[in-house]
Amino acid sequence: MSSDQMSSPARTSPVRPASGWVFMASELSVLFRRRRTWALLLALAAIPILIAIAVRLTSGPPSGRGPAFLDQITQNGQFVSVTALTVAIPLFLPLTVGVVAGDTIAGEASSGTLRYLLVAPVGRARLLVVKYAAAAIFCLSGTLAVAVTGTLIGAALFPVGPVTLLSGDTIGVGESLLRTFLICAYVTVSLLGLCAVGLFISTLTDVPVGAMAATVVVAVISQVLGQLPQLEWIHPWLLSQYWFGFADLLREPIEWSSFGSNALLQAGYVVVFGALAYGRFTSRDILA
Repeated sequence: MSSDQMSSPARTSPVRPASGWVFMASELSVLFRRRRTWALLLALAAIPILIAIAVRLTSGPPSGRGPAFLDQITQNGQFVSVTALTVAIPLFLPLTVGVVAGDTIAGEASSGTLRYLLVAPVGRARLLVVKYAAAAIFCLSGTLAVAVTGTLIGAALFPVGPVTLLSGDTIGVGESLLRTFLICAYVTVSLLGLCAVGLFISTLTDVPVGAMAATVVVAVISQVLGQLPQLEWIHPWLLSQYWFGFADLLREPIEWSSFGSNALLQAGYVVVFGALAYGRFTSRDILA
């Protein structure tokens, strides 16, 4: 047998793509090794700390003024996390999610690494799924950063005990922590649609800052439109429509309808903008 014949199988054997789990782990490693990611998480964690210190150093907020649950912090420190999430949802969480989601594809294209990712080989559909999943995991991480920090600083500065729900029922500390976790899950689900929008916008440009800004603008516009009674007909379709529906998780029994409606709405955004991102990305020429 000639040397050419002996070497031909090695030359013709296909290159096997990396495992999806390995690629996912690599993407998360890159995301959470960035200083920017930790800066965003630390900024979110600072929200409950500032709220708790401000309430502690004053005589307490005037009743009925300020964010929801603010006037209950002095009676129970567990309300720090819920108050901080209420403050973070309209702007701070969408801002950080917009930065991460807008950078998913545009950041790789801008740095010149997108082409090498696709040569790896990594299918374009798989790349989109992994990038979206990493952004979704950041959503959960950001939400937990607010909630966990709020729980800890609340326990350090204020008394902790049974929690009185919006329905008037009282639950123990353990169950209240479980409710806080459910609220984190609700808020994370609320941001999944925005992640999909950011992913799609990121496929349209090689300028990550532009994609980040556009994603945040979408979140702001959705909330502005939601405040206009003249556009009430469009409110059920806005991605921010159910962002504050987690209050239903603070009732006894838990009212799950808003959770379900929110999940269905966000799933619709994920499907629509995920399909748009796929259509755009698979037809895009990657030159650098």
